[in-house]
Amino acid sequence: MGSTKEPSLQKNDTKPPGIQFIEHIKRSPISYKTYQAIVLLVTFFAYLTYHTTRKTTSIVKTALDPQSPDFNPTVLRAGWTPFNGPDGTELLGDLDVAFLFVYAIGMYFSGHIGDRMDLRIFLTIGMVGTGLFTALFGIGYWANIHNFYYYLIVQMLAGLFQSTGWPSVVAVVGNWFGKKKRGLIMGVWNSHTSLGNIIGSLAASILLKYGWGWSMFAPGLGISFVGIVLFFLLPVSPKSVGAVINDDEEIKEPLLKVKVDEKDDGAVGFIEAWSIPGVAPFALCLFFAKLVAYTFLYWLPFYISHTAIEGRYLTDEESGNLSTMFDVGGVFGGILAGHISDRSDTRATTAASFMLFSIPSLFLYRIYGHISTTINITLMLITGMFVNGPYALITTAVSADLGTHSSLKGNSRALATVTAIIDGTGSIGAAVGPLLTGYISTKSWNAVFMMLMVSALIAGLLLTRLVITEVAEKIQGLQTHELPRSRPALMEV
Repeated sequence: MGSTKEPSLQKNDTKPPGIQFIEHIKRSPISYKTYQAIVLLVTFFAYLTYHTTRKTTSIVKTALDPQSPDFNPTVLRAGWTPFNGPDGTELLGDLDVAFLFVYAIGMYFSGHIGDRMDLRIFLTIGMVGTGLFTALFGIGYWANIHNFYYYLIVQMLAGLFQSTGWPSVVAVVGNWFGKKKRGLIMGVWNSHTSLGNIIGSLAASILLKYGWGWSMFAPGLGISFVGIVLFFLLPVSPKSVGAVINDDEEIKEPLLKVKVDEKDDGAVGFIEAWSIPGVAPFALCLFFAKLVAYTFLYWLPFYISHTAIEGRYLTDEESGNLSTMFDVGGVFGGILAGHISDRSDTRATTAASFMLFSIPSLFLYRIYGHISTTINITLMLITGMFVNGPYALITTAVSADLGTHSSLKGNSRALATVTAIIDGTGSIGAAVGPLLTGYISTKSWNAVFMMLMVSALIAGLLLTRLVITEVAEKIQGLQTHELPRSRPALMEV
């Protein structure tokens, strides 16, 4: 049973201004369940806009770097200097890797900082900063800027501010929700990633006809607006707003058991967080999982526009719209992986299985995706489901599980650091994938897909030890459950 106690209505300077205003109008305190709903909604739309701004670059690529006559002689465009030269594809790959490497490095620092300051303020700064530099990239269109280093620096700064998002939103959600149904709740909540990609793709594709600058500028304004809304409404933790934690939201040990000495409630150090059982294998697994996922995120529209489907090359807008099917599959994959891991209580086994199933789906998409639009969509949905399922599971439920591991003795200030380590390591892989693709794709797309399949295999194998542990625990649990039933029969003999 949950606690029936309600927080008293009193002045609390740590409460967001919007929460104080709502309680003033209601003349009664906000309930714990209402706080949870606010947290889910605000963080959902916050990270949705993070991904909306991140996805637009992949759509703009098709306008900056026109299709080669060797690929598509019927659709030639002027492009945008310096990206329309013979090394244009490599330059776009350099932009991706600069953004993602700064993002990955910033992730480690963001988690460290996030555990030590007000996450509401930290997120607001990150979102407004992301909006500013995303918009500045688009302003290059109207300002007629053709200097590669302008776009490189803007992308790097955008990546730095983007790194504030994930550790912070996972930490906030982890503060409000226990392990019970965490996989399913976070699987549904994590659909913001795929939905943000879909909205970013559709919006950028539609706005391209008015000039590619709008495809960057409009999403930049959007995330800045949502950041301001977040500042007024986001309750970081129950303690920060005086809410009473429900009894059924008790956080239990999620993975391997470990005995450690009692620790104080200070923020957990970087090395100490790495030593938490399960952090290292899941972080390394995510390196390869995000390598696959982010190669699709940044290069799928470009790949589609360079591949004849039913003998016809698609326009930039058609390619961008078709690429959203990968993210639609990702929504179902995230929810399905979360649900399965909740029902079976096997995070590692679920993640590893999805990664291994993604290998044949990647192969089939490359070989048969060009035959027809229907086959392309079907295979893209399946591929998106298997690729994004474990990616979503590890970055949400697994990160929250490990950040509330029993070895931390209830220290909630480790959550952002653990999340940053796991996703930061994954983000290095996210940088490597698009970088290699920018160079390899100029020679062979078959080689790109081979790289993705090998990466998926390694990601699955990295969880082998945790999978064996989970299976052994399940077998032991079944034997323990069946033992009492066998005793009466033995006594009768």
